[in-house]
Amino acid sequence: MTKPKSGTILKEVPVQEAVGLRLAHDLTQIIPGQFKGRLFKKGHIIVEEDISKLLDIGKEHIYIMELGEGELHEDDAAKRMAAALKGEGLQLSEPHEGKVAVKSALDVPAIAMIDPEIVHAINGLGDIALATLRTHAVVMPGGQLAATRVIPLVVPEEKVQAVEKLISGYRARNEGQSPLRLQPLRKLRIGLLTTGGEVFSGRIQDKFGPAVRRIVDSLGSEIAEQRFAPDDRHIIVKEIHYLLEQSYDMIVVTGGMSVDPDDRTPAAIAEAGARIVSYGTPMLPGSMLLMGYLDGVPIMGLPGCVMHDPYTSFNVLLPRILAGDTITREDIVSMGYGGLHGC
Repeated sequence: MTKPKSGTILKEVPVQEAVGLRLAHDLTQIIPGQFKGRLFKKGHIIVEEDISKLLDIGKEHIYIMELGEGELHEDDAAKRMAAALKGEGLQLSEPHEGKVAVKSALDVPAIAMIDPEIVHAINGLGDIALATLRTHAVVMPGGQLAATRVIPLVVPEEKVQAVEKLISGYRARNEGQSPLRLQPLRKLRIGLLTTGGEVFSGRIQDKFGPAVRRIVDSLGSEIAEQRFAPDDRHIIVKEIHYLLEQSYDMIVVTGGMSVDPDDRTPAAIAEAGARIVSYGTPMLPGSMLLMGYLDGVPIMGLPGCVMHDPYTSFNVLLPRILAGDTITREDIVSMGYGGLHGC
């Protein structure tokens, strides 16, 4: 049968004559008491070995799909869009239910760098779907940062060509870079200072250290040393200077970040000579976080929520610092949009 110039058609054929043809729909296999699920998915190209399996599930005739001129099956369309997006450090999955995943090929954690304007432009074409993480989201090795698919089973090839044109135009304007990129996280050695008379005296067990260490370890860095200080501004300043002298890549100070009279940490960080980017963020939980730089070394004061909340402002800013970003006041201000988590 000759393909029409446009429009996809379905055709019923005997299974023995179906080799090389494309299935028009999913086929299910049922083995009573053992298995029920998809044996072949729509779009599958039938090979000789499939014939006996089709006969085993009672299929002597099947519907096959013939694409019209200038049309693409959903798998082929998703593969082409993903291939256009692929860049350094990225890998693509095989099509699954018409979707191709764009994943990290790096062996270290990274943050996603995604151009939202290109994402919006692609999705504005209609019948096309590009779903991504937000910029600065953490992507672990092998983790997914985007996925491509088309909405219908069959899409005009010109839709995919429009996607490819948008991406190639972006690359031409950005030295060949893809609008989807990964920024690897560096492995930093971090000095940790835990403040608070109740912990310093041994009255209560330190809960801050294990929580911070767990977050830092998960991102491939390490707490090289942890020290303790009472709620004494001069001692805290002395300990901060000690950690700076050890040439650690970053300094984290925990505890004493509220406005209570006994909480001396923010003033101590400033007295130590830090340039304060912001004391406070518009994100919840984590609004009392302090971000600054001391002789070019990032220094953070962490609020108590880091001990018990799974996602705070610390989880937002730490990956960016590990990726080499310098945090600005504008970065802090932008955290309010989408910054309500679990409150």
